[in-house]
Amino acid sequence: MPTQIEKHLTETERAFLEHPFVATVTTLREDGSPHSTVVWVDVDDDGPSFNTAEGRAKVRHLRGNPRLALLVVDPEDSYRWLALDGHVELTTEGADDQIDKLAKKYLGEDVYPWRSPDEIRVTVRIHLVRVHTYGLD
Repeated sequence: MPTQIEKHLTETERAFLEHPFVATVTTLREDGSPHSTVVWVDVDDDGPSFNTAEGRAKVRHLRGNPRLALLVVDPEDSYRWLALDGHVELTTEGADDQIDKLAKKYLGEDVYPWRSPDEIRVTVRIHLVRVHTYGLD
């Protein structure tokens, strides 16, 4: 994969991602076809990320091809959105805490309520290549 300069979020882009807006993430299947699903988005000083679990399609796809695209649309104004693409790093470190943080953001719950006891959570950290926005200025 060619080396690309990593982009960082502006304060406006970061503030937009701090809202509890769901995102659509698109990964690539082994045959190259796209697979899209809805995720909760986290953002911190290292940039955007989301959380999933071992065994899910997103994890399989990203292990085979670490590129993705993510789109977040303001549910109150479909002309306010942020789209990004990049490559990812998968880690289980801190993933249990992250899913609880996201449950607080999206559900108002202190603990993620649908966790299976044998589930291994995974944080998908996105290293940005491109960010496009509309209506955020």
